[in-house]
Amino acid sequence: MSSGSTHTRPETERKRTEILRAAIETFGTKGSVNGTLNDVAEQVGITHAGVLHHFGSKQNLLLEMLEFRDRDDVAHLESRRIPDGPALFAHLVATAQRNALRAGIVQVYTVLSAESVTDEHPAKTFFEDRYRVLRGEVADAFRALCAQEGVTEPDTIAKASASILAVMDGLQLQWLLDPTAIDLGGASEFAIEAIVNGVLRGGPGISSYVRGDG
Repeated sequence: MSSGSTHTRPETERKRTEILRAAIETFGTKGSVNGTLNDVAEQVGITHAGVLHHFGSKQNLLLEMLEFRDRDDVAHLESRRIPDGPALFAHLVATAQRNALRAGIVQVYTVLSAESVTDEHPAKTFFEDRYRVLRGEVADAFRALCAQEGVTEPDTIAKASASILAVMDGLQLQWLLDPTAIDLGGASEFAIEAIVNGVLRGGPGISSYVRGDG
């Protein structure tokens, strides 16, 4: 009995991971509405009931798939969590560079995040919570960076925090549509640096350039 229990859990985890990766491909390509559990099951050589055995429902599979993506984002870090303080900005750039090598995960995130704005979507709460937490973490990183650089905390931090996340997600969409036109890592690094510098150093507004004052 002891021997059987030793091998059962690793095998279960391997199968769950296999199903999650198949779900990423299925729902990234077809969306959460058109993609089915049968599609996922066929990819891993099991039945629809087999997928339900591991995840219980399509909704649970979708949510665990998103959590799997988040774990994958930090799996290479010793702490297994997003870094605090100014190091967070370097982590965001590194994540964009890694994303350029894993189109499937980027695709499913982009598709599901867009779908989540609809009423009663199973991932709506996940994305609402995710963006709220990430905005807070980026804002905290800005405050730490301002303190480190001796900059009085500006009133642009909230806008800048939302903008960094928006730019990263928007660049991912453009990259998925035409990978040859967008350097995902390079464009993300440029945008993040520009926003960080805007918070630290400020500068003339766009209207001043329109008037020719800049």
